[in-house]
Amino acid sequence: MSHHLLTVDSLNRENVDHLLRVAARMEPIAQRRQVTRVLEGAVLGNLFFEASTRTRVSFNAAFCRLGGSVCDTTGFTFSSMAKGESLYDTSRVMSGYCDAIVMRHPDQGSVAEFAAATHVPVINGGDGPGEHPSQALLDLYTIDKEFQRLGKSLTGAHILLTGDLKYGRTVHSLIKLLSLYDPLRITLVSPPGLEMPSKLIDLVASRGHRIEQRDSLASDFADLDVVYTTRIQKERFTDEMNESFQGLSDDFMVNRDFLDHRCSQSTIVMHPLPRDSRPGANDLNVDLNGDPRLAIFRQTDNGIPMRMAIFATLLNVDELIEKELRPVRWYVPTQTGTLDR
Repeated sequence: MSHHLLTVDSLNRENVDHLLRVAARMEPIAQRRQVTRVLEGAVLGNLFFEASTRTRVSFNAAFCRLGGSVCDTTGFTFSSMAKGESLYDTSRVMSGYCDAIVMRHPDQGSVAEFAAATHVPVINGGDGPGEHPSQALLDLYTIDKEFQRLGKSLTGAHILLTGDLKYGRTVHSLIKLLSLYDPLRITLVSPPGLEMPSKLIDLVASRGHRIEQRDSLASDFADLDVVYTTRIQKERFTDEMNESFQGLSDDFMVNRDFLDHRCSQSTIVMHPLPRDSRPGANDLNVDLNGDPRLAIFRQTDNGIPMRMAIFATLLNVDELIEKELRPVRWYVPTQTGTLDR
């Protein structure tokens, strides 16, 4: 594994399996049952030049749970880039302050440019419509855990990716990771103009996976194991696309009716969040809240152990975790959310 995590292209099957194993070992710490200080004294620079809540806070929490501390920058307005500072200069300066850096930027390729100026580990927290490798890793970790719970195997699984497959960077990274495993059946459903890039389809097909494209969800998915849906990334649209795009119809909505009548009782539902819960948005429907098939909050919870695993691996402390464990001393609720099942 490279000393940076910029794209899932830098990971092979062995790297990914290692991160899944380390993340599993991080569960007691992530679930606030045990404490470690293995990164005590280390500082994370969290540079988010694009809006984020979950990813930014998740990286913060993961680093803190390993005993480190975090310095945050959010938005261009409050950064020296607003004064014309280059990515190279920003990288070199921040590398003198921090032991690891997470960066999110609206321009594809910008995080790689930033990382080229430093030997301090850099993690891509999302670069425009490019990639989101840590999200893909936590998504794969979620699928693995859900399949273990249901007694399923990833081999031969049927996975549906739907929504904005053109600009949704999470699905770009996830489909590459899935392609590292034994042959899968992957169905792609998206509105016209938002299809998965052909180079990704060709890559996955070249690795022996069965890829099928459909134009709506109005068909039978009785053998579906996972539905992964994404919101429409309108912030990445050109002016011309904004004018022509009319929004999602209910042909693309994942809701209770879709699961009950077209899928099975063991189909799990995932979404990278945020979901657009406003009326008429036709994103993942809130009528699934409380349904055990809805895995989105288990999915976000899984971001902590996976990002802990990434930090521990990049900073070479993954074999030291168990040596520093102790019980927590504060109150921890037995159930995080009121509708969790």
